[in-house]
Order: sequence, then structure tokens, then C-alpha cells
Amino acid sequence: MSGDIVNINQGSHHVGIIKNQYGGPAQPTSRELTEAVEQLAQLLADLRGQVAPGTARVIDDSLPVIVSGASAPQERHRALIAVATIAATVGALGAPTVEAANRLLGLLGAL
Repeated sequence: MSGDIVNINQGSHHVGIIKNQYGGPAQPTSRELTEAVEQLAQLLADLRGQVAPGTARVIDDSLPVIVSGASAPQERHRALIAVATIAATVGALGAPTVEAANRLLGLLGAL
């Protein structure tokens, strides 16, 4: 290319770097995540009194996994799916809990 005159507008012999600044989907803020977890925990506490004792134990086992930031993502996902499934089985009463669990799954990038 030495000595060649290149017409930039014609688009030939261009050398350069293309940089894309897209970093993926927006990550939730810790405040959003904390609020979503707190909302779900409250809804699960309310729902717990409306289900059979065996089902309440599943909620009891799942809740610590959901609220702990130290839980492995796959454990948290399983716990959220378990409580969302329970909430879905009780119909309209569980609808807010299903929505809260799905919101949290979305914030965690699990949906």
C-alpha cells in the first residue's frame, strides 16, 4: 500500500479497530435485588400459613437458599422454582408470589 492514495469514502484498504461497548444485559442493582428478595420472603411467609404442613416445609427449606447471597446460582434457581410452583398450585392466592419469584429469577438472569 505504500505510495497508494486511498479514497476513504470508497471503503477500500481500511485498517483499524472496531470497538463494541455493549456489556450484555443490565445487571440489577443490589438494592433492586434486596427489595425483590424481601418482597418474596414476605409473600412466602404469608403463603406458608395457607398450605399443608409438608408444603410449608418446602417453603421453609427454600427460603434460606433464596435470601442468602452466598447460595450457588443453581441452588437459588431450584428454590425459586420450587416456591413458584407451590404458589401456582394455590391459585389466585399465590399469584403475587409467583410474580415475585419470576421477577427475582429475571433479576438473577435465570429466566
